[in-house]
Amino acid sequence: MPELPEVETIRRGIEPLILRREITRVEIRSTKLRWPIPEDLGQRLVGLKTAAVERRGKYLLVRFSAGTLLIHLGMSGVLRVMTQATDAGLHDHADIWFSGGICLRFNDPRRFGALLWIGTEPAEHPLLSSLGPEPLSGAVDGTYLFQCSRTRRIAIKSLIMDHRVVAGIGNIYASEALFKAGIHPARPAENLSPAECGRLAGAIHQVLEDALAAGGTTLRDFHRETGRPGYFSLQLKVYGRAGLPCGVCGSTILNMRLGQRSSFFCPVCQT
Repeated sequence: MPELPEVETIRRGIEPLILRREITRVEIRSTKLRWPIPEDLGQRLVGLKTAAVERRGKYLLVRFSAGTLLIHLGMSGVLRVMTQATDAGLHDHADIWFSGGICLRFNDPRRFGALLWIGTEPAEHPLLSSLGPEPLSGAVDGTYLFQCSRTRRIAIKSLIMDHRVVAGIGNIYASEALFKAGIHPARPAENLSPAECGRLAGAIHQVLEDALAAGGTTLRDFHRETGRPGYFSLQLKVYGRAGLPCGVCGSTILNMRLGQRSSFFCPVCQT
């Protein structure tokens, strides 16, 4: 599943291509996603001009004067930019054509994504209304994490991956931030000190900024016809490195199941 840096990279990639362009045609081939595509989506979109392309957590928001198109890539979704019509594949569920011959094609083999119309303020939509603050905003600091962690016995990794606490942090960046902060992923959240919460907030911010600068761990979720790779995977310190030596102390990176997710950590550097 794409995480915040990947979604933000996608946003930055498509914004200059579709901003202030009018939607000329919409082709919906299948509405059967986790949240069904509205059958009248094409009727709502055609003739509208893109006013802004925004992100909230892991959701893309394409704003128009009459409402907002919400895009979520789910577990396997891909946005492909095309400049000429090509035959649709089995999982190419929708094409959105803009003036100038630009097309966004939505592909989702596992069908956990979403293309939804929001006619009201997006912040009030059920998928967005319960999201916590953005991790790159000033709202997510040590004081905030310390307050959220009080009386919470769940693992600190599970806490920071709760999108009601912090929006958009997934498994990869939670693992990397906890390593950078020197905190074991299974530590009960309520046991963290104010200083540790401050280190963790700083680590979350730095890891996400580094990933954004590098283009995310992968750009398979958004590409032009030729594709475009991401490079942050080359900088990962613990995620996906079980059995390899820690780059700091040389100890073997371990992997444990935590909240039904693989959690990678260094048993020496993280306490």
